[in-house]
Amino acid sequence: MSKPAPPVAPKRPHRIEQLGRVRVDDYAWMKDDGWQQVLRDPKILRADVREHLDAENAYTKAMLAETEALQAQMFAEMKGRIKEDDSSVPAPDGPWDYYIRYDLGAQHPIHGRRPRGSADGEIVLLDEEALSKGKPFFQVGAAHHSPDHSLYAWAADEQGSEYYTIRVRDLASGQEVGGGIESAYGDFTFSPDSQWLFWIWRDENARPSKVFRRPSRGGDDVLVYEEKDEGMFLGVGTASDDSHVLIHVGNQETTEIWLIPAAEPTAPPVVAEPRQVGVKYSLDHWTDRWVIRTNADGAVDFKLSISDTDVPAKATWRDWIAHQPGRYITGFAAFAGHLVRAERVNALDRLVVTARDGGEHEVAFDEEAYALNLEGGFEYETATARFVYQSPTTPRQTFDYDLATKLRTLRKTQEIPSGHDPARYVARRLYARALDGQEVPVTVLMLKDTPLDGSAPLLLYGYGSYGHAMEPSFSIRNLSLVDRGWIWATAHVRGGSDKGWGWFLDGRKEKKPNTFTDFIASAEHLIDAGYAAKGRIAAYGGSAGGMLMGAVANLRPELWGAIIAAVPFVDVLNTMSDTTLPLTPPEWPEWGNPLEDPAAYDLIAGYSPYDQVSAQVYPPVLATGGLSDPRVTYWEPAKWVARLREFSAGDAPILLKINMEAGHGGASGRFDFLKEIALDYAFAVWALEKGWERI
Repeated sequence: MSKPAPPVAPKRPHRIEQLGRVRVDDYAWMKDDGWQQVLRDPKILRADVREHLDAENAYTKAMLAETEALQAQMFAEMKGRIKEDDSSVPAPDGPWDYYIRYDLGAQHPIHGRRPRGSADGEIVLLDEEALSKGKPFFQVGAAHHSPDHSLYAWAADEQGSEYYTIRVRDLASGQEVGGGIESAYGDFTFSPDSQWLFWIWRDENARPSKVFRRPSRGGDDVLVYEEKDEGMFLGVGTASDDSHVLIHVGNQETTEIWLIPAAEPTAPPVVAEPRQVGVKYSLDHWTDRWVIRTNADGAVDFKLSISDTDVPAKATWRDWIAHQPGRYITGFAAFAGHLVRAERVNALDRLVVTARDGGEHEVAFDEEAYALNLEGGFEYETATARFVYQSPTTPRQTFDYDLATKLRTLRKTQEIPSGHDPARYVARRLYARALDGQEVPVTVLMLKDTPLDGSAPLLLYGYGSYGHAMEPSFSIRNLSLVDRGWIWATAHVRGGSDKGWGWFLDGRKEKKPNTFTDFIASAEHLIDAGYAAKGRIAAYGGSAGGMLMGAVANLRPELWGAIIAAVPFVDVLNTMSDTTLPLTPPEWPEWGNPLEDPAAYDLIAGYSPYDQVSAQVYPPVLATGGLSDPRVTYWEPAKWVARLREFSAGDAPILLKINMEAGHGGASGRFDFLKEIALDYAFAVWALEKGWERI
């Protein structure tokens, strides 16, 4: 049988002159000029683009046909590790316990409540599975009950475009009230008195730009706040003690918060502290004072301040928990009698409890690598906090923690129906030496008897952007590789906040190349230590992590046996030069502005994976995307794949899989999503087993 032939994308040169520099983009035609309308209605995608994407999908299916049995087997394994009729630990709020649960075979959950402390008397608040029937994509963003327990509201996306519709249900009658709110962001909040709903409008370029207020049971929308700076994101919420409605404004380096007193929910918002470029802050009201988390005054890894005024302007802030370099304060939660702050030191989490009288103690665990996270609750007047502990070998454990007595109560351990024995595995924390001498943490998971002689195939995962840390958590998915003798490794590269906010700052803008060289240093360390062999590593990353994949493919193609780039941000220069795209102005603080800054242009052009593709031998590549993705648009992976095929000097396959019915997060159902992961993993196994010729 002859080998399938890859699609050949026509070249239609498009000349771009910018800041005195000229580039030619042969594949710019793949971007549908009406992409905003395509997000809302994919059926109107231009015919030639659809034909090309369909051809790419057909080629990928043909090339990976021999892996279909492995895909099915891996999917069955992953699904077998999920308790199909699972449910969350109920979260108490006044007279009710709130939770979500799944029916057997259901892709989406049921939201429910029962009388507090009771196992009976369920009231179904929202049945996502029923609402998803007949829809190729269905995803609920925010879902909240009103503080008086009479209403339930949710935001649903039926396209993957992240344009949500908010609906409100009267729980006494079971009927929807007020009509749907269209073109909404997936974030909203009830006012503490339950009378108002605050929601965010997305404009024609899919940016959150206005906050509106409407009566909870329906009525006219009133503009509360409009953000003129297209580089800012918006969010809404309430203070933990229900004293205020909060409007959050910010980007990667600057924040601003506006306050509306809960006693006057129709009052105009008042700014807490006006935005100052480079200063980030978040705040919460702790009965009689404000607590502010901020990087102001050089507190790179953040500090906590307090303010006793009604409006906590910076002039009123007093240092409370001082800044300590290397101790990154990631957040905090306020309860009536205690405040719990989350910290990260050297890529390990801990919780610190502070009583109102000043007493303090720490909650921590002893494994080499683990994740520890606070879970949000509804109640302020409580001495119980909930946290989740997990590690690469330990399934999720949900604890209720008495903040006064320090008693931990295990409420739930993640059940693995097909079985899981942590003793079979070992998780280790290694440290790779970066080019500048920094130590890059690498978390490794493997079977205990895996040989460390370079014979085991290894998957190296990375991200490294926006300050997002790659927490060493438990994954039902990764075991399908590890149980086959693979080693799973996560490189905690700069650009994330794994070792503090300074770790993030050292991987952005002009320091962005550190992210790429850290990942390469991690691979080389794993090779030197016997965990891997050159050419036997599958590199894996998604979104901005997909950009990382494109960069390391260009820089060191011989290291990798396969590259998996999920929804990859690879056309960086063109995207950061297109102000109509949703994330472009908000992300200039992350990457730089190539429209106005020649140095930023040259820097981005020097690492942008699409622009840096060159004539060399590339490893096998699988790029994936979603047609309705507003974050990393479908044409980025499509253009990148076409250019890779054009320049690659070897015979390794370059594959593209576009989900024509989803967006950035892939398929919306909990099982359908696993099928996409199974395809990624099967590709990695296939690519390394084939050992494509290296010319």
